[in-house]
Amino acid sequence: MSEKAQILMIEDDLQISQFLQSSLKASGYHTMLARTLADGTRIFSEQKPTLVILDLNLPDGDGRSFIEHVRISSDLPILVLSARQSEQEKVDCFTLGADDYLAKPFGVNELLARIKVSLKRSAMMSLRDDVFKLDDLEIDTVNASVLLNKQPVHLTPIEFKLLFMLAKKPGKVFTHRQLLTEVWGPEYVDDTHYLRIHMGRLRARLEKSPAAPRYILTEAGIGYRLAAT
Repeated sequence: MSEKAQILMIEDDLQISQFLQSSLKASGYHTMLARTLADGTRIFSEQKPTLVILDLNLPDGDGRSFIEHVRISSDLPILVLSARQSEQEKVDCFTLGADDYLAKPFGVNELLARIKVSLKRSAMMSLRDDVFKLDDLEIDTVNASVLLNKQPVHLTPIEFKLLFMLAKKPGKVFTHRQLLTEVWGPEYVDDTHYLRIHMGRLRARLEKSPAAPRYILTEAGIGYRLAAT
């Protein structure tokens, strides 16, 4: 996968962009660099990258507007790499459609691992794989079935909706607001206690140790994601 991946980096810090380029090339990725929002938007339109690494503080605008622009026409993975570390910044980016968020300073091994997960998710989507498998868990989104250790798991309608929404994009964080809107409706976006209760019940059905989940992972203060690997 990595030898074919074209990664667009939108980053105005020269030192960080050089470090990213050398690290990604050493791992077999092809790279393109933009130092402004305008250049990033142009390269995205012309070159059609496989994945984007996006800074938010750009000289000519906020990187969040790039996420909005891309999501009009594309579902390619967007990994935000930013010095902004507030919980609300992360929530905003995930709500707009970012796939992942890594705060600066960052470790290159963690960055490479997150790129790998995002590319795997993207490849699964492009293959239109309707069956998600991870360890002993199998989710068939077409036939609306869930197997654990090859045995059917009986879920409530709400648990089905929550799990299948997460399974649409394994590895991607879904915010509390997104999950509440999709499953309960927009009038319930502030009722996070509903979400905690049903996620707890869902984990109790799927996880060997609900306190240390393997499948349904929490992004503290932000939302949930289905483990991709």
